[in-house]
Amino acid sequence: MDRAGLQPTRRRILKGAALAVVPYALLPATRAGARTEAVDYPPAEWQPASISNYTASDRPTSYSIDRVIIHVTQETYANTLAIFQNPQKKVSAHYLVRSADGHVAQCVHEADIAWHAGNWDYNTHSIGIEHEGWVDQPAYFTDALYQQSARLTSAVCDRYGIPKDRAHIIGHYEVPGTDHTDPGPNWDWVRYIRLVNLA
Repeated sequence: MDRAGLQPTRRRILKGAALAVVPYALLPATRAGARTEAVDYPPAEWQPASISNYTASDRPTSYSIDRVIIHVTQETYANTLAIFQNPQKKVSAHYLVRSADGHVAQCVHEADIAWHAGNWDYNTHSIGIEHEGWVDQPAYFTDALYQQSARLTSAVCDRYGIPKDRAHIIGHYEVPGTDHTDPGPNWDWVRYIRLVNLA
Protein backbone atom coordinates (compact mmCIF):
# COMPACT_ATOMS: atom_id res chain seq x y z
CA MET A 1 0.00 0.00 0.00
CA ASP A 2 1.09 3.56 -0.43
CA ARG A 3 1.93 5.63 2.62
CA ALA A 4 -1.71 6.46 3.17
CA GLY A 5 -2.45 2.72 3.21
CA LEU A 6 -4.96 3.00 0.40
CA GLN A 7 -3.09 1.78 -2.74
CA PRO A 8 -0.78 -1.23 -3.12
CA THR A 9 2.78 -0.31 -3.99
CA ARG A 10 4.51 -1.66 -7.11
CA ARG A 11 6.98 -3.54 -4.92
CA ARG A 12 4.20 -5.36 -3.01
CA ILE A 13 2.42 -6.29 -6.22
CA LEU A 14 5.59 -7.79 -7.72
CA LYS A 15 6.49 -9.56 -4.49
CA GLY A 16 2.99 -11.04 -4.25
CA ALA A 17 3.10 -12.19 -7.87
CA ALA A 18 6.44 -13.92 -7.30
CA LEU A 19 5.11 -15.74 -4.25
CA ALA A 20 1.97 -16.80 -6.07
CA VAL A 21 4.06 -18.52 -8.79
CA VAL A 22 6.27 -20.58 -6.49
CA PRO A 23 3.62 -22.95 -5.05
CA TYR A 24 2.22 -23.65 -8.54
CA ALA A 25 5.69 -24.56 -9.82
CA LEU A 26 6.07 -27.02 -6.96
CA LEU A 27 2.79 -28.83 -7.62
CA PRO A 28 3.10 -32.46 -8.73
CA ALA A 29 2.45 -33.39 -12.33
CA THR A 30 -1.19 -33.84 -13.26
CA ARG A 31 -0.86 -37.56 -13.90
CA ALA A 32 1.31 -40.32 -12.50
CA GLY A 33 4.42 -40.75 -14.60
CA ALA A 34 3.91 -37.47 -16.48
CA ARG A 35 7.03 -36.22 -18.20
CA THR A 36 8.09 -32.89 -19.55
CA GLU A 37 7.73 -32.24 -23.24
CA ALA A 38 11.39 -33.09 -23.88
CA VAL A 39 11.80 -35.47 -26.78
CA ASP A 40 14.02 -38.55 -26.80
CA TYR A 41 15.23 -37.78 -30.34
CA PRO A 42 16.32 -34.10 -30.50
CA PRO A 43 15.25 -33.38 -34.12
CA ALA A 44 11.69 -34.50 -33.31
CA GLU A 45 8.72 -32.30 -32.45
CA TRP A 46 6.63 -33.31 -29.42
CA GLN A 47 3.07 -34.18 -30.50
CA PRO A 48 1.77 -36.23 -27.56
CA ALA A 49 -0.64 -39.10 -27.96
CA SER A 50 -3.56 -39.31 -25.56
CA ILE A 51 -2.58 -40.95 -22.28
CA SER A 52 -5.45 -43.36 -23.02
CA ASN A 53 -3.53 -44.72 -26.01
CA TYR A 54 -0.32 -46.07 -24.45
CA THR A 55 0.97 -47.62 -21.22
CA ALA A 56 3.19 -45.59 -18.91
CA SER A 57 6.36 -47.50 -18.11
CA ASP A 58 10.05 -47.06 -17.31
CA ARG A 59 11.72 -48.95 -20.12
CA PRO A 60 14.37 -50.23 -20.50
CA THR A 61 14.26 -50.96 -16.75
CA SER A 62 10.85 -52.64 -16.89
CA TYR A 63 11.29 -54.18 -20.37
CA SER A 64 14.35 -54.35 -22.60
CA ILE A 65 14.04 -52.61 -25.96
CA ASP A 66 15.38 -54.91 -28.64
CA ARG A 67 13.68 -54.07 -31.93
CA VAL A 68 12.24 -51.30 -34.09
CA ILE A 69 8.96 -51.88 -35.88
CA ILE A 70 8.32 -50.02 -39.15
CA HIS A 71 4.75 -49.04 -40.01
CA VAL A 72 2.92 -47.17 -42.76
CA THR A 73 -0.06 -45.15 -41.59
CA GLN A 74 -2.65 -45.63 -44.35
CA GLU A 75 -3.54 -42.06 -43.39
CA THR A 76 -2.18 -38.55 -43.77
CA TYR A 77 0.28 -37.16 -41.26
CA ALA A 78 -2.33 -34.81 -39.75
CA ASN A 79 -4.99 -37.52 -39.50
CA THR A 80 -2.53 -39.90 -37.85
CA LEU A 81 -1.69 -37.33 -35.17
CA ALA A 82 -5.43 -36.80 -34.61
CA ILE A 83 -5.95 -40.55 -34.24
CA PHE A 84 -3.13 -40.84 -31.69
CA GLN A 85 -4.61 -37.90 -29.76
CA ASN A 86 -8.13 -39.36 -29.73
CA PRO A 87 -8.58 -41.30 -26.46
CA GLN A 88 -11.16 -43.60 -28.06
CA LYS A 89 -8.78 -44.96 -30.71
CA LYS A 90 -6.52 -47.01 -28.40
CA VAL A 91 -3.53 -46.81 -30.73
CA SER A 92 -0.23 -44.92 -30.87
CA ALA A 93 3.37 -45.12 -31.99
CA HIS A 94 6.49 -43.59 -30.57
CA TYR A 95 7.25 -41.64 -33.74
CA LEU A 96 5.58 -40.46 -36.94
CA VAL A 97 7.56 -39.44 -40.04
CA ARG A 98 6.00 -37.08 -42.59
CA SER A 99 6.31 -38.00 -46.26
CA ALA A 100 6.99 -34.64 -47.90
CA ASP A 101 9.98 -33.54 -45.85
CA GLY A 102 10.82 -36.32 -43.39
CA HIS A 103 9.71 -34.23 -40.40
CA VAL A 104 9.60 -36.39 -37.25
CA ALA A 105 6.98 -36.11 -34.52
CA GLN A 106 7.41 -37.96 -31.23
CA CYS A 107 4.04 -39.03 -29.83
CA VAL A 108 5.02 -41.38 -26.99
CA HIS A 109 8.19 -41.33 -24.90
CA GLU A 110 10.48 -44.28 -25.56
CA ALA A 111 10.26 -45.28 -21.88
CA ASP A 112 6.52 -45.82 -22.34
CA ILE A 113 4.80 -48.61 -24.25
CA ALA A 114 3.09 -47.44 -27.44
CA TRP A 115 0.20 -49.54 -28.72
CA HIS A 116 1.35 -50.08 -32.28
CA ALA A 117 2.12 -53.73 -32.96
CA GLY A 118 -1.10 -55.51 -31.97
CA ASN A 119 1.00 -57.88 -29.86
CA TRP A 120 1.70 -57.02 -26.21
CA ASP A 121 5.10 -58.75 -26.08
CA TYR A 122 6.27 -56.91 -29.19
CA ASN A 123 4.86 -53.60 -27.91
CA THR A 124 6.75 -53.92 -24.62
CA HIS A 125 10.11 -54.58 -26.31
CA SER A 126 10.00 -52.26 -29.33
CA ILE A 127 9.98 -48.73 -30.63
CA GLY A 128 7.22 -48.14 -33.19
CA ILE A 129 7.82 -45.77 -36.10
CA GLU A 130 4.90 -44.82 -38.34
CA HIS A 131 5.43 -43.36 -41.80
CA GLU A 132 2.87 -41.23 -43.58
CA GLY A 133 1.55 -42.97 -46.68
CA TRP A 134 -0.21 -45.94 -48.15
CA VAL A 135 1.35 -49.33 -48.83
CA ASP A 136 0.18 -49.32 -52.46
CA GLN A 137 1.37 -45.76 -53.22
CA PRO A 138 5.18 -45.76 -53.36
CA ALA A 139 5.28 -42.03 -54.17
CA TYR A 140 4.81 -41.42 -50.44
CA PHE A 141 8.16 -43.13 -49.73
CA THR A 142 10.22 -40.05 -50.53
CA ASP A 143 13.97 -39.62 -50.22
CA ALA A 144 13.38 -37.31 -47.26
CA LEU A 145 11.17 -39.86 -45.52
CA TYR A 146 13.73 -42.66 -45.96
CA GLN A 147 16.67 -40.50 -44.88
CA GLN A 148 15.08 -38.95 -41.80
CA SER A 149 13.49 -42.22 -40.70
CA ALA A 150 16.83 -44.02 -41.10
CA ARG A 151 18.55 -41.40 -38.93
CA LEU A 152 15.86 -41.86 -36.29
CA THR A 153 16.10 -45.65 -36.38
CA SER A 154 19.89 -45.51 -36.24
CA ALA A 155 19.73 -43.26 -33.16
CA VAL A 156 17.26 -45.62 -31.46
CA CYS A 157 19.45 -48.62 -32.25
CA ASP A 158 22.52 -46.85 -30.90
CA ARG A 159 20.70 -45.84 -27.70
CA TYR A 160 19.59 -49.41 -26.87
CA GLY A 161 22.33 -51.48 -28.50
CA ILE A 162 19.97 -52.90 -31.13
CA PRO A 163 21.72 -54.49 -34.13
CA LYS A 164 21.02 -52.56 -37.34
CA ASP A 165 19.77 -55.53 -39.34
CA ARG A 166 16.53 -57.04 -40.64
CA ALA A 167 16.24 -59.37 -37.66
CA HIS A 168 15.86 -56.37 -35.34
CA ILE A 169 14.33 -53.74 -37.65
CA ILE A 170 11.13 -55.36 -38.82
CA GLY A 171 7.89 -54.55 -40.58
CA HIS A 172 4.53 -54.59 -38.87
CA TYR A 173 3.58 -57.54 -41.07
CA GLU A 174 6.29 -59.60 -39.33
CA VAL A 175 4.73 -59.29 -35.87
CA PRO A 176 3.17 -62.60 -34.81
CA GLY A 177 -0.61 -62.58 -34.90
CA THR A 178 -0.95 -59.43 -36.98
CA ASP A 179 -3.27 -59.00 -39.93
CA HIS A 180 -1.40 -55.92 -41.16
CA THR A 181 0.66 -55.81 -44.35
CA ASP A 182 2.63 -52.61 -43.75
CA PRO A 183 5.04 -51.30 -44.72
CA GLY A 184 4.13 -53.31 -47.83
CA PRO A 185 5.95 -54.52 -50.93
CA ASN A 186 6.94 -51.02 -52.05
CA TRP A 187 9.06 -50.37 -48.96
CA ASP A 188 12.71 -50.65 -50.02
CA TRP A 189 14.25 -52.65 -47.17
CA VAL A 190 17.70 -52.92 -48.77
CA ARG A 191 17.90 -49.16 -49.17
CA TYR A 192 16.49 -48.52 -45.70
CA ILE A 193 18.86 -50.82 -43.83
CA ARG A 194 21.80 -49.37 -45.78
CA LEU A 195 20.70 -45.83 -44.79
CA VAL A 196 20.29 -46.87 -41.14
CA ASN A 197 23.85 -48.22 -41.12
CA LEU A 198 25.24 -45.12 -42.84
CA ALA A 199 23.45 -42.67 -40.51
